[in-house]
Amino acid sequence: MMRILMILTAMLLTWAGAGRAGHPDAHVWNMAEVAVLHSLWLGNLPPVPDDPSNAHDLDPRAAALGRQLFFDTRLSANGRVSCATCHIPDKGFTDNLPVAHGIEDSTRRSMPLAGTAYSPWQFWDGRADTLWAQALGPIENPVEHGISRTRCALIVKTAYREEYEALFGLLPDFNEAEYPPLARPAPDDAAIHALWQEMAPEKRRQVSRFYANLGKAIAAFVRTIQPQEAPFDRYVKALFEGDMETMAHTLTPEQAMGLKLFIGRAGCINCHNGPLFTNNDFHNVGVPPRAGFAPDPGRAAGIPLVRENEFNCLGPFSDAAPEQCPELRFMDPDTAAYQGAFKTPSLRNVADRPPYMHAGQFRTLREVLEFYRNTAGTQTAVPGGRPAISHGPLSAVDVDFLEAFLHALSGPIQAPGEE
Repeated sequence: MMRILMILTAMLLTWAGAGRAGHPDAHVWNMAEVAVLHSLWLGNLPPVPDDPSNAHDLDPRAAALGRQLFFDTRLSANGRVSCATCHIPDKGFTDNLPVAHGIEDSTRRSMPLAGTAYSPWQFWDGRADTLWAQALGPIENPVEHGISRTRCALIVKTAYREEYEALFGLLPDFNEAEYPPLARPAPDDAAIHALWQEMAPEKRRQVSRFYANLGKAIAAFVRTIQPQEAPFDRYVKALFEGDMETMAHTLTPEQAMGLKLFIGRAGCINCHNGPLFTNNDFHNVGVPPRAGFAPDPGRAAGIPLVRENEFNCLGPFSDAAPEQCPELRFMDPDTAAYQGAFKTPSLRNVADRPPYMHAGQFRTLREVLEFYRNTAGTQTAVPGGRPAISHGPLSAVDVDFLEAFLHALSGPIQAPGEE
């Protein structure tokens, strides 16, 4: 603490009146601000948490198998869609589309994957509470991969049997006569659901157990997808070290002013906090529906879905004990309070992944910032009355500064062994 005080004193003496571009105090920080910057620094991110519901999430063999499955287009009805179709490595593991497109268009955009292993909830509505449940949802979704868990079992038996059995034990004798390739739980399709129901209960359990393991392998890979140091992090590190020259060459005065607004009057930090710049919570910020789309209930629909998901932390295929599933056990069940609320995305690499919001309603960062700036009364609330946006008055120049700062959150994304 004494070192920080000395650094700040030196900075005040050096920088006061000596800034560039008309912002003499851009790189001057008080003690409270330094504490906040420290909380946002990537160096403060703890190790990736272990998932007690996935006994294989730390096994490099599972990550290697999961990586292959992540890029395998055979796990789709048309043979052209993989996880990487919507989560493209070169695009920060998203796709820069307004809404995701697999077999057909979805109704929401692809969420970024970097750092998602730290989140207790997956998807915009939190309808999955584990990474492996998240991986499984799109595979059987008719507009995403559009394939059945049973067909996946037949594919893995042929293509990945050795790798699978090294992790999860012997595969059952999956064959098309006893395991119809189209069979899956399908409330959207009575004929396909009937095929599933006609299978013996034990065979259905075998396929679902296999399917859970498929998700656990993919999750072991996805947990390795992590953001790396961005200019913001180098700036904060230089601040800690009293290296004012590096600070001045890492963020422009405009970016530093945007950072001051971000953690101050603009109120961005209320939702975008911590080293991943997200509180992993759900908020209704008043974003209008995408043109031509019905209003989306968001988290209000996700709450019953995650509770009913057979692949949740408390489900029959989880490796966790019930006491290891606190998020699900103590989840807020008030669907009315979460009507139209969506998960706060990480702002890491945000400038690289337009468009924005849950259905790509805004094309640019500027449009997002102007929306927040112009939100009536500077507050919106979900029906329960809790404020979702709260900020002080913002000028057009303030928006310029905030936009400039958000570009300083872009850095490499690590995914060992990616293709």
